[in-house]
Amino acid sequence: MQMNYKTLFAILIMFLLTNLVYSQDSLQVVPRITDEDIEINYLKGTESENLGLKISAAYYLGERKSQKAVIPLMDALRTDSSPEVRIMAALSLYKIGDERGIFAIKKAIEFDDNQQVKQMCGIFYQMHIAEKKQTE
Repeated sequence: MQMNYKTLFAILIMFLLTNLVYSQDSLQVVPRITDEDIEINYLKGTESENLGLKISAAYYLGERKSQKAVIPLMDALRTDSSPEVRIMAALSLYKIGDERGIFAIKKAIEFDDNQQVKQMCGIFYQMHIAEKKQTE
């Protein structure tokens, strides 16, 4: 019976030594992703050649009410070849609520060459006017 305790003790010691020798601190600390990092990635997404990524990035910039996105979204509303991107840029500018973006939406109603973009910009602009009247 005493042999069993010695064997058990030896196995336990071997297990602990093996664990000590082979254990390494493999946990790596990843820097925390900040809101600024997220915003920068969305801004880069608006410059993508991928249409879906461009639209999605514009959408989330509007959801975040990103002030840094106002100028890039205004540029997309004015110059992007895709009507879908221009509509999403207008929606995001409306959500952000910056007066420069609202003015760009108003101008798109007049000058955009796509009827659907003009119509959606008209809706966004009217919604902005209605909200302004409610707060007065």
